[in-house]
Amino acid sequence: MESIECRVCGGRSSHTKVVRKIKASNELYHKMMGTIDTPEKFEEKRMELAQNVWKTMKDTDSRECRNCHGFDYMDFDKQEERSADRHDEAIENRDPDNEETHGEGETCIDCHKGIAHRLPEGYDPAEDDS
Repeated sequence: MESIECRVCGGRSSHTKVVRKIKASNELYHKMMGTIDTPEKFEEKRMELAQNVWKTMKDTDSRECRNCHGFDYMDFDKQEERSADRHDEAIENRDPDNEETHGEGETCIDCHKGIAHRLPEGYDPAEDDS
């Protein structure tokens, strides 16, 4: 599997890159202040940090994923049946004419937490309300 650098997922427009740089400076601040300056301190905050990222991704309709992985680029015939079915369902739920969801269906992060980064210790999908 090919490795992708974080800068690739950060967004293609200048605006999204600037916003991401500002958020990154906040992370640097906390590292310098000692909040997350050791692996142990970082691990203690990992769940909180992950939840912040998941919320942002939900709010932006998983923009970072869609920079490369839009539904238009997917070949469902090359996916496992379960994956293809879930992606097809997601497309249907995103349709604004869908009377049940009104286009407010799931986004990538709803099913794909832990794809780019290891899940926080103690994460339980059954308790996930993000």
